[in-house]
Amino acid sequence: MPVSGLPPYDENNIFARILRKEIPSKTVYEDEWALAFHDIAPQAPVHVLVIPKGKYCSFADFSAAASPEEIAGFIRAVGKVAHDLGLEAPGYRLLFNMGTHGGQEVPHLHVHLFGGRSLGRMIPDR
Repeated sequence: MPVSGLPPYDENNIFARILRKEIPSKTVYEDEWALAFHDIAPQAPVHVLVIPKGKYCSFADFSAAASPEEIAGFIRAVGKVAHDLGLEAPGYRLLFNMGTHGGQEVPHLHVHLFGGRSLGRMIPDR
């Protein structure tokens, strides 16, 4: 059940379809908890999406409803992908977009993993 105020999970969102193998992806990593694949419109030399295999719309939904095993498995998958891609020493950025104001385009929890170059400041000074 979603967190109050969030829409119900959409079984036909693109990430749900990727998880069901209806849409191909360039897989980087997969285990029982998560799937990681290259973004089709990369914003950095390395731009990978990591998604949990459960039906979660947002971080609020995931953190409230996922089992401890799902949460640990997802977080470990993100760390493993960053390690396997050789991003730890030079550094990388993780980005979760949540909701309309946050720029979330697909209503399935996902983290963007960016690397491969200096990424600059997260939010520019104003």
